[in-house]
Amino acid sequence: MAPIIALAFAFLFFPLSSSVSALSSNYYDQTCPQLEQTVTSTVQKALQNDRTVAAALLRMHFHDCFIRGCDASVLLNSKGNNRAEKDGPPNISLHAFYVIDHAKTAVEALCPGVVSCADILALAARDAVVLSGGPTWEVPKGRKDGRISQAIDTRQLPAPVFNISQLQQSFSQRGLSLEDLVALSGGHTLGFAHCSSFQNRIHSFNATFDVDPTLNPSLASNLRSICPVNNNVRNAGTSLDSTNFKFDNMYYKLLLQGRSIFSSDQALVTDKRTRALVAKYASSQEEFENAFVKSMIKMSSITGGQEIRLNCRVVR
Repeated sequence: MAPIIALAFAFLFFPLSSSVSALSSNYYDQTCPQLEQTVTSTVQKALQNDRTVAAALLRMHFHDCFIRGCDASVLLNSKGNNRAEKDGPPNISLHAFYVIDHAKTAVEALCPGVVSCADILALAARDAVVLSGGPTWEVPKGRKDGRISQAIDTRQLPAPVFNISQLQQSFSQRGLSLEDLVALSGGHTLGFAHCSSFQNRIHSFNATFDVDPTLNPSLASNLRSICPVNNNVRNAGTSLDSTNFKFDNMYYKLLLQGRSIFSSDQALVTDKRTRALVAKYASSQEEFENAFVKSMIKMSSITGGQEIRLNCRVVR
């Protein structure tokens, strides 16, 4: 996906709470029974026109949950002097917000003022995975939408240059384990990375090496041709694995071959605990899918909102 893990600068952490018990898979069964099929239809239509939508929605959900919980604050527009999360450096490349807008409009026509934008985003992320050939799962629902969105808070997002200790700290602050880190990183199977996200590995890596020595030489050469030192092609970059429109375990296989794109991906094979998980998922699509579903439910159950927005871009 346009990288799930994006640019960050420091840790500023807001206490979040995982509220699995407060959410329910049948939350809207009585109040909006057509919710899921409505969202799925919207995502499906968008994917038919643009195959990058799947990665965009999955990344959008991740970036939402890692700030103030899964409260749809990533959807809010900047207003006046306040720059919203979507305008923070790591989120500039987020796209496909229109898919959530369209889904919200369709849902509001059926069930006015009932369904949160946060729940629609969580469902859309699940549908993005399913429609890309990945597993399905029951999405716990009942999230509320947040009222605060600040670009500065995107510094909390784990960065593509993070090492394993930094990644572990970022995830553990949100109640997520090393297992969750490795499983959720597998979402990169749908991804695309811009040059700026991996420039550190292919130019001036350190005082000894111009290129990260852990990077496969042929891949490094290809990346350097795509992303020269003075790259001025705005959307230049590369897919995060060789089957980037298919939800599979190719990402893990490439990690073991030294063909990862981000430093944060490479970091997963530098620790024996995370490397063992990478190897397990590389050898079994089923193991990966089971772990991914479990971790997605866990991550998407971090809550923090207060209202039901009628327009996902504007506080009610």
